[in-house]
Amino acid sequence: YARQSMPSPSFFKVLAGLSLMILGSFSVSHAQEFPPKKTITIVVGFAPGGSADSAARVIAKKLSEDLGQNVIVDNKPGAGGNIAHAAVANGPTDGSVILMGSIGPLTIAPHMMKVPYDPFKDLAPLTMGLMFPNILVVPTSLGVKNLKEYVALAKKEPGKLTFASTGNGSASHLQGELFDSVAGIDVVHVPYKGGNPAMIDLLAGRVSAYFSSPSTAGPFIKEGKLIPLAVTSAKRSPFYPKVPTIAESGLPGYDMATWYGLVAPANLPVEIRNRINKELQGILADPKFKDKLIAQGADPMPGTPEQFSAFIKAEIERWRKLIAQSQITID
Repeated sequence: YARQSMPSPSFFKVLAGLSLMILGSFSVSHAQEFPPKKTITIVVGFAPGGSADSAARVIAKKLSEDLGQNVIVDNKPGAGGNIAHAAVANGPTDGSVILMGSIGPLTIAPHMMKVPYDPFKDLAPLTMGLMFPNILVVPTSLGVKNLKEYVALAKKEPGKLTFASTGNGSASHLQGELFDSVAGIDVVHVPYKGGNPAMIDLLAGRVSAYFSSPSTAGPFIKEGKLIPLAVTSAKRSPFYPKVPTIAESGLPGYDMATWYGLVAPANLPVEIRNRINKELQGILADPKFKDKLIAQGADPMPGTPEQFSAFIKAEIERWRKLIAQSQITID
């Protein structure tokens, strides 16, 4: 056999360098691949029909159109949204699963119960979504016409009245507990798996009151089935300009708006996170989309992941202090 000469050491160095370049190029292109070649899911921690679900479906429809990809909404109700947050925290990190995160599970529940996720270690903020005040409503059968009469009735019959919420540790739960604390009344908390189930029992008179989203309560207020007593924000809602705030109704300092933001599993690659953020910001800033949310009483608030992260940190500290001062606990 003819003797073949071995390649020089420099040849192997060049080959190794080329291999690393090829592998590195593949890794980067793979990490930046979005949308993934499968259905994208927006997870909502509450039952269909509520404010979070309605907003998520509008976002899903527009995102699907913009990406040319199938985008669906998956409702995982229970535990005030904590079940959905835990599921997404352990979900795929290719951008195929996004969560409609909410004030309760992200900033309130961790102070009130043991939750199977860490808002910062397990979840990555994408963008702030929307903010709106809830509205305290009661059925006409309760026989009260304003907040003063409601408080008077609660003081007359302590422990008899009840208020619904979308689950333990949810925004509507804390709104009710905070209201009871500052008003000096004893109203029993009844948790549900979402806004629709809570509203059904409220309309049937099985619960006395509910801190509802504007979109859920609106139709029934127009029909005269519910009485709007007050809104939870510091300023009146443009959606209900004639309804006073809780603060101006005799409980100064009360201010608790509800908000939702979009998050993903913490190990989501930065390239994908930034791409999703760009898509979502475009949707939230779209005039047609904004009009749809404003019609539901919500205020779209797009922003960067860094801005949303800073907002969550501030909210966590705010509710930590408030819960401790008011001694609010899970029923």
